[in-house]
Amino acid sequence: MRPQPRRALRIAIAAALVAAPLTVAATSAAEAAPAAATSVRLSGVGLDDPHKKDIAMQLVSSAENSSLDWKAQYKYIEDIGDGRGYTAGIIGFCSGTGDMLELVQHYTDIKPGNILAKYLPALKKVNGSDSHAGLGSPFVKDWATAAKDPAFQQAQNDERDRVYFNPAVNQAKADGLRALGQFIYYDAIVMHGPGSGSDSFGGIRAAAMKKARTPAQGGDEATYLKAFLDARKVVMKKEEAHSDTSRVDTEQSVFLNARNFDLNPPLKWKVYGDSYSIDS
Repeated sequence: MRPQPRRALRIAIAAALVAAPLTVAATSAAEAAPAAATSVRLSGVGLDDPHKKDIAMQLVSSAENSSLDWKAQYKYIEDIGDGRGYTAGIIGFCSGTGDMLELVQHYTDIKPGNILAKYLPALKKVNGSDSHAGLGSPFVKDWATAAKDPAFQQAQNDERDRVYFNPAVNQAKADGLRALGQFIYYDAIVMHGPGSGSDSFGGIRAAAMKKARTPAQGGDEATYLKAFLDARKVVMKKEEAHSDTSRVDTEQSVFLNARNFDLNPPLKWKVYGDSYSIDS
């Protein structure tokens, strides 16, 4: 398996984390980016359609995990030495940044007395650090066990949706973007995180809107999406871990150049030189 770009980024910024406090990744849709002023009626099926959503997860997994099997990542957990403790699950929840704590708390709300509930006090203590105190190999083992539990899988899905998927798709719809644009937003927020900073999803969107109008503003969809991808590449190239922009160049731009705005299969693309396809 190739090193995951998003997880590799955490390694690249480990030194910065020593000097700056860690923050919780969660944010609301309103914090992710400002809402568009105008709403538009969209044609076609959105990314929140179950089949389209699965396609989106496969596309992201091809770049993040070199595999279309995104569901295999529920059990993933390791300390990658980035100063954020354990990284785990389908979007890389971290014990040092609070989102793993929120995930386990949500899991416990769904299923009280679950195998990970006993680690909540330890997760609260290690939040903001890379410490394994109270966790260690028993926690790693229990995480893998919990990953087989549909309730824990649902908890991971819920947190993915709350922090990443729903804010991205809602903002894309407000901007008048169809399924492809919704996916382009989602992939960007997964890699760069929500927020309004220049290197975040919101910052990328703001930079794109300086170059082109969104469809909701009366702009051309293809022109705006190209501006968004160009702005994203500028941000990606600032980080060594993101400097390979093939997930834009040989994946998303391929779909855009084909004007496949509804992200309809068959889909063929490459990431980091590897070829993938979704036939239906």
